[in-house]
Amino acid sequence: MAAVVRRVALGAFAAIAFGFLPLSGGAARAAEPAAGGPDFRKMLEISQAALGRPLADVRLRDSSGKDVRFSDYRGRPLLISLVYTGCFQACPVTTQFLAQAVRTARDALGADKFNIVTIGFNQPFDGPEAMAAFKRQNRVYDPAWAFLSVDREQVAELTANLGFTYEATPKGFDHLTQVTIVDADGVIYRQVYGENFDLPMLVQPLKELLTGQVSRQVSLGNLWEKVILYCTVYDPNTGGYRTDYSLFFELFAGLTILGGLGWVIVRELRRSRRS
Repeated sequence: MAAVVRRVALGAFAAIAFGFLPLSGGAARAAEPAAGGPDFRKMLEISQAALGRPLADVRLRDSSGKDVRFSDYRGRPLLISLVYTGCFQACPVTTQFLAQAVRTARDALGADKFNIVTIGFNQPFDGPEAMAAFKRQNRVYDPAWAFLSVDREQVAELTANLGFTYEATPKGFDHLTQVTIVDADGVIYRQVYGENFDLPMLVQPLKELLTGQVSRQVSLGNLWEKVILYCTVYDPNTGGYRTDYSLFFELFAGLTILGGLGWVIVRELRRSRRS
């Protein structure tokens, strides 16, 4: 099975020039859909249409067979990826790269700031035991990353809700390779595409969501947390994130200068009124 990566121009991705439309399964195809083949542009449109949509609270099962629902993950941002365990190339490659990206995101934003789930959509084959094996095979050790199964009757509801498109082929499935980023209230916030991607495409949306959460909860501790989030920046030279407090000091200096100017203006206005 060979992975297929598509670059598709789309207005929604003007900020990043191009979006990735990767598919898992099948042989490499031309950029335009072949007769009877997947419509790649339509797949991307369906995926983007899911933005702003509340998660359907479908029934899931963890590796031990215990019932889980998306509502159990409320309160923190959530990353969702979909795979099928019979995939021997694209899904493992995607999962292993995602594990690296998640480690970087946790180092930058905090180890307990978000959760992640990988869901097997090929039922009844992607049951709890198969998902547990897939986790072991891909050496995922993150305690806040669950590998889940969905009931066969709810696969269509789940995939439609997430904007995830897949088609059966003689060798498995052609499917959109995406990570869905969900906010703490259970609303789809961003889609990230590709077997691999630039780290800011995943970390920046999480940073935005966490900054918004901190802003809604005002306290001294949250204020410092907001400063740390503001000062966490991507370093293209190292391919990782670092905390640059000079940004905070520049902001503080700017606010101090503005405050000083404001005080001078107010003082002069008072003097003019007295005279």
